[in-house]
Amino acid sequence: MSKKAIVIGATGLVGSELIKLLCDNETISQVVVLARRPIAIKHAKIISHIIDFENLAANKQLFNGDMLFSCLGTTKKQAKTISAQRRVDLDYQLLAAKMAASNNVSHYLLVSSSAANSGSLSPYLKMKGELEEYVKQLPFQKISILQPSLLTGVRHTSRPLEELGSKILPFLCKLPWLKRYTPITGKQVAEKLVHVCQTQTENIAIYSLDELFNV
Repeated sequence: MSKKAIVIGATGLVGSELIKLLCDNETISQVVVLARRPIAIKHAKIISHIIDFENLAANKQLFNGDMLFSCLGTTKKQAKTISAQRRVDLDYQLLAAKMAASNNVSHYLLVSSSAANSGSLSPYLKMKGELEEYVKQLPFQKISILQPSLLTGVRHTSRPLEELGSKILPFLCKLPWLKRYTPITGKQVAEKLVHVCQTQTENIAIYSLDELFNV
């Protein structure tokens, strides 16, 4: 059966790769992209909507389909403050998930983070962990949570520290206690998302970094 996919965060590393894969997948008939700015990818399956995430609730009718891929995210540098970053990485995504659940979207797929933990001292890992806990309570038939580490690939915006990390971490992560920080490409995470949306049988499944390298 052909399915309709909804994607938020489509302009990021994972989201942009995900859209390409969904368009090439025979089981997906339509890809609804909800973004803050136009996407570069053009395809007959794509229906793109430019929306104001500050007024996200006004777009509830757009969160209607078979699955929602939540790939949204920002950095403190881009957001300027932790509270602004939290608004994107937690508030927007949680509201999107709630609206999708109320519209009977059956499968929710979230790109979270390795070491996400609601009790973490790291504000970033704390907000990621809180989001995971919140969405697990929503009435989706299936929930998939992917926990990648540092994402690598071609970005539209410069992130010097992440670029440096992507060069250094592959060597450091050969050490057993640093393995969970091994960088992964946006395409690899996107490939896992597509695989999971077709094969997962559990109601709730969490995919750790090691599992993301295997499709």
